[in-house]
Amino acid sequence: MDSLDIEPITRHTPTPIDDQPSDAAVLVPIVDRADDYGLLFTKRADHLGEHPGQMSFPGGGVEPEDASIRETAIREANEEIGLDPDEPTVVGQLDDISTITGYAVTPFVAWVPDRTYVPDDHEVAEIAVLSLSALLDPDVYEYEHHERPDGGTSIIHYFHVDGYTVWGATARILVQFLDLATDFHAAARIDRTVD
Repeated sequence: MDSLDIEPITRHTPTPIDDQPSDAAVLVPIVDRADDYGLLFTKRADHLGEHPGQMSFPGGGVEPEDASIRETAIREANEEIGLDPDEPTVVGQLDDISTITGYAVTPFVAWVPDRTYVPDDHEVAEIAVLSLSALLDPDVYEYEHHERPDGGTSIIHYFHVDGYTVWGATARILVQFLDLATDFHAAARIDRTVD
């Protein structure tokens, strides 16, 4: 079983983002299995207006009834995969990230039970638990430098595991999780530049 050290996540002081028009939160669910740890992802339904068909962590936008951004992540996980609100054990928070759709996304890392989850048919096409050992395999990871219209450069990460590709905002969250909790080191090589 690959080494997973949650302590750096519990000690991490997250960097907030407050310059986006909307706020959202996601849960980064860790599943403890006998042979390996896994991370639970959802594959977004193809008919959704934003990021259809992409791999993501359970989550979504803040609603007026949410008492906190953490409650947003747990409520959304309940709606999307049927995670009961008392099931996750939140161990820490990662840095906020901004998305091209105008959200500041706050990720919360949590242990969740190893059980069958039920996807919400409206939002989630599939639930996939990808093993930590597979995600840490150097052969599944690549990244590219992308030239932005403002003249800057951003890095886009890709993880190709079991027929799924995790990229975009979800991969940025995943990279920080792996950097903090494992021996993974992102951006060990430059794969290509995209204009």
